[in-house]
Amino acid sequence: MPRVSFMTLGCKVNQFETETMEGLFLRAGYQIVPFGEAADVCVINTCSVTALGEKKSRQMIRRTRRENEKAVIAVTGCYAQLSPKELAELDGVRLVIGTRDRARIVELVEEAAREDGVVFDVGDVMAAKGFEDIPLYGTPTRTRAFLKIQEGCENFCTFCIIPYARGPLRSRPLDSVRREAGKLIGAGFKEIVLTGIHLGAYGRDLAEDVTLADAVREILSLGGLARLRLGSLESVELSDELFTLLRDEPRLARHLHLPLQSGSDAILRAMNRHYDKAAFARLLEDVRQAVPEVSVTTDVIVGFPGETDALFEESLDFVSQMGFAKVHVFPYSRREGTPAARMAGQLPMAVKKERVRRMEETAEERARAIREKMVGKTEDVLFETETNGISDGLTGGYFRVYTDAPVKLGEIAPMRLTRLHEDGFWAEME
Repeated sequence: MPRVSFMTLGCKVNQFETETMEGLFLRAGYQIVPFGEAADVCVINTCSVTALGEKKSRQMIRRTRRENEKAVIAVTGCYAQLSPKELAELDGVRLVIGTRDRARIVELVEEAAREDGVVFDVGDVMAAKGFEDIPLYGTPTRTRAFLKIQEGCENFCTFCIIPYARGPLRSRPLDSVRREAGKLIGAGFKEIVLTGIHLGAYGRDLAEDVTLADAVREILSLGGLARLRLGSLESVELSDELFTLLRDEPRLARHLHLPLQSGSDAILRAMNRHYDKAAFARLLEDVRQAVPEVSVTTDVIVGFPGETDALFEESLDFVSQMGFAKVHVFPYSRREGTPAARMAGQLPMAVKKERVRRMEETAEERARAIREKMVGKTEDVLFETETNGISDGLTGGYFRVYTDAPVKLGEIAPMRLTRLHEDGFWAEME
């Protein structure tokens, strides 16, 4: 039986796409082995969000070549879509496939194994039409199941390369959403996380008049699911219907990830974001009034071109006021081919690193204050991993919980939060 291994870099969408490819190989008679073990085929699903993501992708290809000299190395994902020739020049790469046609990956791998040279399957993603609906033929190995229901983005933020790697909006039809969610529930998953490149735009391209709220209702109508979580959403796309579902549907996780990117209006305009900080603040106020127990996490970029000391301080002050449960802070990464790469005022890495440090410090101080108020409460926790007798998992609000109690991975248990611990809480069984 031929053996195949996978390495995934980047976002939850990439993780889901790897799981669909795993299913295709299983269906074709391959055995999936852990990455790093001897394999006939090694699939590397790359990331291109930042320069660091591309660097890690190259490092992983070189490592794979050293450890699996005879393997067919297949490279896919955003980096493969954007720079196929660059990746094809790396020693050992036999197949480069972009962000389309992953349904053919087994066929293409076997073609690459027969042929000399490198097989390319990288089309014009900007001309893509229709969601690439690859059924799940295998069961994901993680405890939370990701379900990709949307592809592509047309926001064209000036710093972001992803619209050029993923193409226009394409949504998974509702009947397919229902079918694939049913498989995951039938496999015993207690939580499904809806993912997409631009999740809030779900349904805009479909002939029928559907929205993300419709997809949420469709999944919840199946029954048997303990928790449904929304992936990252643009704040301007949080509809009244989603507000209502968050308030009234206990199985919908009380957690929203709403990327802010900057707390400076001048920088938001330069980024081509479609809101200002006053609108963002009003939205958070409305959400918290409707759903008082909701937790909000966010992304922030520091060191964007033209971000002066004063503009950074403005952003820092705004973030400190918003009460985020967690802030993912990124230094601006210059991506060739984006408008921001050509902007004046590019900042040195030393400045960006210092701003990351200060933003993270401020964000953690505010987040810790939120966690301190939760000590003593009881929360339902989906446990995911266990190391040296300590299990950890997530609450509905996306807080990390640790315990040495005899809990079962993949199951949800009520836990009393007894104290702060690492990035979350220590807990005991209720």
